[in-house]
Amino acid sequence: MRAPAFWLHGGIWSVALAPLGWAWAAGSALRERRIRPHHAPIPVVCIGNLVAGGAGKTPVAISIARLLPAAHFLSRGYGGSSKGPLRVNTERHSPQDVGDEPLLLANYAPCWVAADRIAGAKAAAAHHARCLIMDDGFQDPSLHKDVSLVIVDGHYGFGSGRCIPAGPLREPVSRGLRRATAMVILGHDRHNLAKLAGGLPVLHAKLEPEAESEALHGQQVIAFAGIGRPKKFFDSLEARGAEVLEAYAFPDHHLYHASEIHELIDLAEKHAAMLITTTKDKVRVPVHLQDQVAVLRITVTWEDEAALLKILAPLLKTEATG
Repeated sequence: MRAPAFWLHGGIWSVALAPLGWAWAAGSALRERRIRPHHAPIPVVCIGNLVAGGAGKTPVAISIARLLPAAHFLSRGYGGSSKGPLRVNTERHSPQDVGDEPLLLANYAPCWVAADRIAGAKAAAAHHARCLIMDDGFQDPSLHKDVSLVIVDGHYGFGSGRCIPAGPLREPVSRGLRRATAMVILGHDRHNLAKLAGGLPVLHAKLEPEAESEALHGQQVIAFAGIGRPKKFFDSLEARGAEVLEAYAFPDHHLYHASEIHELIDLAEKHAAMLITTTKDKVRVPVHLQDQVAVLRITVTWEDEAALLKILAPLLKTEATG
């Protein structure tokens, strides 16, 4: 699904749906109180957010994995059929099996898919994981988190400030931040989000294209994306100097049919343009067509990596002594 416009700006529909948002918030609070979190045999760091849709969790999770040797990823495998626990094999598994994000994460560190996160944590520990990185799962109380980083898009913020379905929030901001170890603001803080953190540490980072993206300057492209906020991807291309001739937004986690990609390939050939998408989208393109689709690779740049390492210090200590 695509997020409705009133999730960002509010309006009559947001006001009308507000009671349902209150019910959503009450339900999630009740679930949190009723479940006693399980302590995994290894430390757990959770990369979560408070809004539905993309906030940049996956690139942050990859960045954290590079700092934690012997870390494994744990995902519920949204969009995949496997209940797990299952270790993702990029040669054998498809997005239909395990979801798109686990396939992407498995290129950087071992990744486990498990609908039951407790079972997934135990499986990873049994296969020599020294710590776990959860890409999402902040609102799942079943597993205790040793470190929780709440990722916030500095441009989008918390939208209308209301809970689903009246707004994009998965839970009220104040309640979510009480469980967090730190807030991570990606990009320019346009909403003065840091003031909401109270005494919570606030880290700042940027999502930046990798060096190879310099080749996009002056390049005509046909762009497509099925992520939480496709416009952010299209804007990134233009910021790198690409001329976006056509931009196609698909629903988040959309599984591309070969016919859809063939149409885009034909359009790119007609304009002598490059066909380009995100790394997360490319794994959902039929394998036999992936070579005809370029990607814009991004990486996380931390404003103060020393502050991040300070927050991760308990996990790094465990790595050294485990």
